[in-house]
Order: sequence, then structure tokens, then C-alpha cells
Amino acid sequence: FQGCWPGCSCLFISTEVESDILRRVRTLLRELDGHHPACQCDRGMLRWTLHKKIDQNPSNSSILVRILVKELERAERGDFRHYIIPLLHTLMYTLIKAPCISDELCGRVYDFCKKLLTLPKPFCTIGLDYAIRLKMERTAPGMLYQRMVISEQSLKSDPYPYQEKIFIFADPELLSEAICNALVTDTKAAQVSQSPRACMCYVIIHTMQAALGEGCDVSGLKGSLQDMPTSDVEHWFRQVVAAVECAGNEASADRGQHAARLEKVYHTILSSLQAASLFPPGDAPLEGLQDTPLPNPNISFHLWTEDDQLWKELVLFIRPLSQSCEPDGLSQDLDNFEIQDIISDCECCEQTRFSVLSTDSGIERDLPVAAEELFTPCSAETEQSRLQRKGGIKKKTSPLESMAFLQAGCNGPGAKSPVKLQRRLGIPSEPAAPLQRLHTARIVLLGDDRILGRLAQAYHSLRKRETRRVFLTPRLNLQFYYIPIVTGQPNTLAVADHAVTGQEELCEVAGYLSRADPWYESNINALCHMIPKLATMPSSPSKHLVTDLFITDVIAYYVRMGIQPVCFQVYAVKIFFNDPAQEPAEDVFLTELHSQVPESISHRELSMTRKKMTLDGPGIDLTVTYRKVVVSDRVKELAMSLRSTGLVMKAIPADEAEDLVCLNVNITEIVRINNLSGRSFSAVANRLKTRNIKIRSTEQRPFMVCLDKDSRRTYRNVISVEVSPCLEPSYCLQKTRTMKFSLHETEDVGLVKYMPKSLLLPINTFAGIIQ
Repeated sequence: FQGCWPGCSCLFISTEVESDILRRVRTLLRELDGHHPACQCDRGMLRWTLHKKIDQNPSNSSILVRILVKELERAERGDFRHYIIPLLHTLMYTLIKAPCISDELCGRVYDFCKKLLTLPKPFCTIGLDYAIRLKMERTAPGMLYQRMVISEQSLKSDPYPYQEKIFIFADPELLSEAICNALVTDTKAAQVSQSPRACMCYVIIHTMQAALGEGCDVSGLKGSLQDMPTSDVEHWFRQVVAAVECAGNEASADRGQHAARLEKVYHTILSSLQAASLFPPGDAPLEGLQDTPLPNPNISFHLWTEDDQLWKELVLFIRPLSQSCEPDGLSQDLDNFEIQDIISDCECCEQTRFSVLSTDSGIERDLPVAAEELFTPCSAETEQSRLQRKGGIKKKTSPLESMAFLQAGCNGPGAKSPVKLQRRLGIPSEPAAPLQRLHTARIVLLGDDRILGRLAQAYHSLRKRETRRVFLTPRLNLQFYYIPIVTGQPNTLAVADHAVTGQEELCEVAGYLSRADPWYESNINALCHMIPKLATMPSSPSKHLVTDLFITDVIAYYVRMGIQPVCFQVYAVKIFFNDPAQEPAEDVFLTELHSQVPESISHRELSMTRKKMTLDGPGIDLTVTYRKVVVSDRVKELAMSLRSTGLVMKAIPADEAEDLVCLNVNITEIVRINNLSGRSFSAVANRLKTRNIKIRSTEQRPFMVCLDKDSRRTYRNVISVEVSPCLEPSYCLQKTRTMKFSLHETEDVGLVKYMPKSLLLPINTFAGIIQ
């Protein structure tokens, strides 16, 4: 506000705006402390309303960034570490969307991020990631916005060829039809105004304004781009992207040189259509900073009806069936008809592939017309290509290359560490495969712990399929996100209500993530009741306004800023049945295994066991053999026999301080008590911690097993269960190959020693686990 005098209304307005923004930021911090007002209706919306207020007046972006920097510095001095990551995410999201931020302000944020490198994880990890981004942003303003739009909208760009897509998966049996329909409507509505042409114009305008500041005539630039043919817009889009990427990748690049380079492009665009403007280029009245919308990401909504649906969608994302050739060489090793073959393998992925006798003569002119078209190359030299045999023997990757791909596909969380029992912090992994991963699939799960159990099954199946035939691993970066949805209404007054307790039991993973990451609690878990409420609201003009802006923005913010995975151990279970002719079943679970003795007994069993039940009490006799978990990780095998009516194995810790990766087993033991009045029985909770456990019914009476609280995954007539940590399929494959050459080796040797052993499911949050 240069040129203002004391008492000027500009200073008063600036002070009022700054006070309002500061008040909103402080309210957001009070929510992190749990000191939020009694009204919980706006809980989880504070961050959203803050960003929307800045979008309405983009010139206030610098004020918000300045306030957030001061609050970060104050949190560092006062050792309020739980404020740092939420404030830093809020700041970076503001900086990405801001039309223009001064180099001095970016420098302050950059210096603060460098200070975080002295703190433990995840502060140093997030600080390093943001410091790298800020360094490029200072050299080439607008780079973060440009890269985000290019990747999320899959715009064609040779300097930055990355693509991202969000897959929302919802189980129709866990969510109501109204919720599913509302989410489908919202995701479709979010894509209506996002044409490639509009997104390219957004990139050009934002980049020009970020580099030139208030000297950019945004209205004139919009008018020129609007009147241009699409081919010209694509041309200038490529020019702008090349200029920004060139400046960002040059070690000696200068911000001034970059601005001068873009200014030439800016004047060329304005002068290309002078008739569309009343003012000559450079003489147009400046209107200050204007907002350039950040388009919603490319989101697709899927009702999870098939077990292999996740894998099919990922395959089609990498290589759509309608695509005839790939610029990155993908067509050289996998053609369209092979994609069809791979998808057909989903139904028989565990079966042996038999060779088929070929009746092909090997001469291309003998091929039928339809088959000949399949081998038509993408180049113009068709006649020369007809002399070459296509679709012949293809080179198979060596075992070492396949192992490198599979090891890289584990994303690092399963790598062995000295502290074997400690739950690993999420670390963004670097691609180790020779092929560059240009695609990122962000899988968002909506529901409760039951859909995460299905995800664990699908992820295990995907890893097994990749071990058999490597395809996705070297090309795809896979990220998982979880948004809990509770269909019932919260009841804060009735604490002892069984419905509320049941809802909490179904969201144990969300509860653990909320305790580990307060920003996840504020922005994601706190909204678990809001999505069903918005979906069931009656139709009104304001309804679509709220849902489109709120739900879509929450999902977009989560996938954009949630970069720290929390890794959960997947457990394998082998189930033996009462019928000897029935093959044992193998399955996996993520959260819970529940075993219960059925109350209903057949008449034949009732007559045989009535006397025994009278003597020994209810339940059945079990033999439990387990490996006790201790902090020193020493192996201690224990065994016991008891009478029980059921047990529960929980893999999610009930307390964030209890961070051992193990199963908490609660066995309801029946104890016989002899007193003067006779014989009675009491139920005693027997608790133990283990990673490997075997449970067997000694009297051959069957019991029931349910996995991940999902009634659809219930096994009956079970007499024995074996549970152990699920092994990474690629580790098992390499271990088998190693054992062929060294039969007497018991420990891991060779390449197996450096491969991840356990199968861990990473779920992204904003901070991971804060120590």
C-alpha cells in the first residue's frame, strides 16, 4: 500500500482482512488441540472455508502465506510440533493456487523447510520434499501449479509426461444407494467444465501471472486465448511448459531470465489478435491479481462388484484398449490383444498356462485381413513394414529384471529394518525399476474397515499376479487413500449406545490414523458423517453447490497433500475344515479375525455333548500354539489348552503408544469354579500378543471364523486355523528359486536378503506417524 496516508481506508481494510484471516487460522489450530466450540456441525470444514475465502479474493494469498509463516515460526519456537505439518500443508496448498507470491516470501518458506531437516521423521521428510519444490518454484514461478494440472488432467506434454488419475472405490453393499448415486453425480459434474483446452488456458494464464505479477493483463490474455483456435492454444501451451521446465531443470537458471522469456511469449499472444482488444499490447489497464481456478483432478467412481475389478481398472489406465500405439515404447512389449489376454487371465490367474499349437504359416501375406490390421505399424512406411514379421517371438525379461520390478513395486514400506517389531513410518519411495513410472493411480476407498479388508485381498492378489507376469509394477506408482463413511448419525450424548460402539468398531483403521495424524482427523475422519448427510439432503439449488464444491474439494485436497503412508501388516490365514475331503482355504485379513462357537448344535451332537458340556461348561476345548512377541524379538514358543467360547485377533493397535506390529488376541476362556453351592462357570479374558498362532479344536467340534468384520467372508465348520504375517509374493518366489540351489540354507541368502519380506498395505495420510 505504497502512497497511502495515515488513516487511509486501504490500511483499515488491510488490517481488517488480516485480522479475519488470522482469526480463522487460530481457530483451525484450536481444533487441532481439541478445544473446538461445542457446535460440531462445522468440524472439518475450517480448512475448506479458509481456502475458499482466499479463492474469492486472490490478492489475499500473500497475506495468508505471511500469517502461516509467522505461525510456523512461532510453533517451532514454542515446540508445538503438532501444528507444524498442518500449517505447512495449508501454506503449500495456498502457494500452489496463489496467482503470484513474491520471491522474498517464498524464500522465508524455503528457509523454514530447511530447518525441518534437523527434526525426526516425518518432519524432515515433508520438509525436504517441500524444500525441493520451493526451490524450483522460486526459479520458475507457477511450476507447481503447472505440473499438477498437467499430470491430473493427463495433458500431452513432452517435457513433463506424467499422468495421474483418482479411482474412487465404494462397496455397494456397505453404502446406501443414495450415497453412491450422489457420489456418482458429483464426480461427473466435476468433470464437465474441465476440457483439455480450458485446462491449457489455465496453465498459460497462471504461469504468466505468476512470473509477471500485476504487470500481466489477465483479461486481455483470456480474450486472446478464447478467440484462438485450439491448435494455437496447444502451441502456446507447449511453449509455456517448455520455458518453465527448462528454467526449473537448469542449475544456473535465474528468475529474471525466466520472467523475460515468458514476457516475450506473453506479448506475442496479445499481439496475435490485436483486434480483440481495445488497447494496444502493453497499454491495457491493469486489474490486479485475478484468480485462476485449479481444475478438479480426473476422478472416476467405481462400484466394487468384482474381486479383480481394481486390477482391471489399473491395466486399462496404463494402456486403454482403444489405444493403438504408445509413444513411450509400451506397444513394443504389449499389444492391445495382449491386454485382452491379460484381463481374461483374471478369471484363471492361478491356473497353469498351457502352450497352444500354432497353425500360423509365419508368412505375413497369409494372415487374414482382420489379423493383418492388428500388426499395422504406427509409422508411415507401411510397405517396408510389411516385409517384417510382426508379433513373433518376444524377448522375456530376465529373472533379475523381474525381481527388480517386483521389489520396486513394494514401494519400500516392506523393506527390512533393524527394528523389526516397530510399525514403519511411511517413506515416499523412489522408483528403482529401469522403466520410468509415468502413471500414478490414486485409489480412494470409501466405507469402513470391511472395504479395507477387500483392498487387502485385492492388493495381495495383485502382487501375486505381478509375480507371475510383471506388467503394472515397472510402469505404475500406486497410492492408497481411505475416507471413512459412517451411515448412522453421531450421538454424543449416549456414550453407551451400542449402535455408536458398533460404528466405532467398524472404523478402527480410521481411528488409528486419526490418533497418529491430527490433520487426518480434522479433514477426513471428522467428515465421516457429513457425506451421507449431504447425499440424503433434499434436492435444492444450493445442494449441488455445496456437494460439488465440498466433497470433491476434500478428496482433491487429500490426494494432493497426503504424501505420507502408514503401513499396515497384512496377515495370512489358513483354514482347515471338519470335512477331511474339503481342501484348506487360504485368505488374508487386515484388521480382525473373529472366531465364535455356534450356539445352534445339531440333535446328534447335542445328545453326545450334553453331558460333557454339563461337566466342562459352554464352549469347546482348544489347543493354542503361538509365538510370543517381546520387544527383543526373541523367539519364544508357547502352548496352552483351554475351553473357550470364542476369540478375537486384532491387528490394529487400540492405543497409538502401543506401536508393536503384532496381533492382540483376546480369548474368552471358560473357568470352572467349585464352591459350596455347587459348580459354576465364569468367562475370563485371556490376552496375549503374537505374530504367529495356531488354534485347533481338540474335540473335533467345528467353530466359525469371520475376517475383517465382513459377514460375506465367514467360514463355517472350521476345526483349525493358522495365522501368520503375509509374505510378499516376490519374496516367496525368489526364496523358492534360492532353495533349489542351496537346500540346506535356512536363512535368507543372495538377493532374498535385500527384498521386502512382509506384505504391507500403505495408506496415505498427511503426516504418517508423528513420533
